[in-house]
Amino acid sequence: MANIVVIGAQWGDEGKGKIVDLLTERFDIVARYQGGHNAGHTVIVKGKKFVLHLIPSGILHSGKVCLIGPGVVLDPKAFLSEVKMLEDEGIAVRGNLFISNRAHLILPYHRAVETAAEAARGDRKIGTTSRGIGPAYEDKTGRRGVRVVDLFDPEALKEIIVTVTAEKNCLIQTLYKGEALSAQAIYEEYLGYAAHLKEFVVDSAAYLNRQIRAGKKVLFEGAQGTLLDIDHGTYPYVTSSSASAGGACVGTGVAPSLITGAIGIAKAYTTRVGSGPLPTELNGNTGEIIRQRGAEYGASTGRPRRCGWFDGPATQYSALLNNLQAIALTKLDVLDEFAEIQVCTGYEYRGSKLREFPAEIKVLEQVNPIYKTAGGWQSQTAGVSNYADPPQRAKDYLKLLSDITETEFSFISTGPDRDDTIVVPGSWIAKTL
Repeated sequence: MANIVVIGAQWGDEGKGKIVDLLTERFDIVARYQGGHNAGHTVIVKGKKFVLHLIPSGILHSGKVCLIGPGVVLDPKAFLSEVKMLEDEGIAVRGNLFISNRAHLILPYHRAVETAAEAARGDRKIGTTSRGIGPAYEDKTGRRGVRVVDLFDPEALKEIIVTVTAEKNCLIQTLYKGEALSAQAIYEEYLGYAAHLKEFVVDSAAYLNRQIRAGKKVLFEGAQGTLLDIDHGTYPYVTSSSASAGGACVGTGVAPSLITGAIGIAKAYTTRVGSGPLPTELNGNTGEIIRQRGAEYGASTGRPRRCGWFDGPATQYSALLNNLQAIALTKLDVLDEFAEIQVCTGYEYRGSKLREFPAEIKVLEQVNPIYKTAGGWQSQTAGVSNYADPPQRAKDYLKLLSDITETEFSFISTGPDRDDTIVVPGSWIAKTL
């Protein structure tokens, strides 16, 4: 058995889409377990670029099944738009793609509330995409959410939408001075989605467990990154769901005993979108060079990402939380031109070295990174796919990161295309998969 979770080991945007796409040929099913359409996974196959927001990256492989679990919040319009995009590109979707009947839906009032709330925060913005993901999770936890299964019960659907829209309108009008939404218009729109979604809907937990018992292998795909996890991330600058490996269980209905291990994805440096602490952030020319060389702009929003040196304590914390068997390192080639590269090996706070990744947001905002200088290789690693080919200094850099995070690096991505990847001989991935 080899049912594996793929997670982001930093603050998201690590390149999970490419690694999931690369691993899919070794699995039968790819199951997405959390997040919404705020996550953009970019996959490039033979020079063709696909940006996927809801649908698992494995959909680009013929004959593979992809599933969106109940831990995901689903915008029906965004989902159907993504299906159309794939079909227009000749990708077989119907019969290969399913969504959980228990997944919660994003409704127009979720977007309206989030947009207004972000604007009201002023300088303390979370940095959300304002696509309604957070408020949808709030309603899920508050037991006033609308699930996929509710679309097929018109009376129940109307009752929920009328009741909740009235509550949201009170909030929108009174607190945020916005315009009221029409419950009838929302009801009619969402009732119309039922016919379009019906063929995709399954009981995901029953389906996945049957397939696993039949010997099928499942790759669990997360969105965002561990440091944005609602419980373990840099709260409150986090997402609204469990982005760490544990979320795969509650987000699909598959027990922990059926999952073999976890693979983390980390960039050769660090990035973050939106607000929140980023201890190794580079605000000058060096950060801009990394941003331009790495094309560090959000796949969903186009927002420029904040860039910094590799943050060892943060990534080691992710490795600990997820018990990572291996890390796939992406964008090594972005550092090809540097003569020297800084690596954060620890944090200092008020004169003392911290032993653990701090929970207090104010502490993390004020830490001083402890850096170790690594020699740059100043030669091309872009497109390299054989472990024998990278220069020794690049391999020394990988060894340094492995030592700091206490985790082996099994994959090395040297470019955006599926084939621009090194599988390290004898690594956990090579032996397990």
